[in-house]
Amino acid sequence: MFEDECHLLWGDCCGFVWGKRHETIAVPISNTRQRQTYYGALNILTKALHVHAYDKGNGQNTVSYIESLQTLYPGKQLWLLWDNASYHCYGAMQEFLATVNRGVPEEQWQITCLPFATDAPEQNPMEDIWLKGKNFLRKNFTRNKTFENVKQCFVQFLSALHFNDSCKLDWYYPQIT
Repeated sequence: MFEDECHLLWGDCCGFVWGKRHETIAVPISNTRQRQTYYGALNILTKALHVHAYDKGNGQNTVSYIESLQTLYPGKQLWLLWDNASYHCYGAMQEFLATVNRGVPEEQWQITCLPFATDAPEQNPMEDIWLKGKNFLRKNFTRNKTFENVKQCFVQFLSALHFNDSCKLDWYYPQIT
């Protein structure tokens, strides 16, 4: 699975729009500090997307999200490809992996985490998915008057999204025709 986090801000989908020739029009934003973090994982084999909302990205929420993936795939080994965020590599996540994988050889680990290259978000198909969601919000900003509307619209869009080669899946698992 490809895993990543997305931080949605109230200001992501509004701010300025174009008016008459080269004239920008300010769109009022009532609270620019409103924020929602989403954890997401895309299963490369089934193309299933698993998105969960959390208050922020940290070690505790990362562990909680991985545990939720384990419930979706009981008895399966999980391979996560993700970036080098500190909460992926240290603290609560290290402790969790040490507990989950304790006493078994590496090839039998319940969870294996593989990092992408440093500073290479283009390698992670989840980045493309988040971008599609945010672009959808920007194109439909008039429908979302509150941040609750924005979050609901974002999740609904992602739930209806179909994955194809535009998400770079064939980089990692080419389809045989």
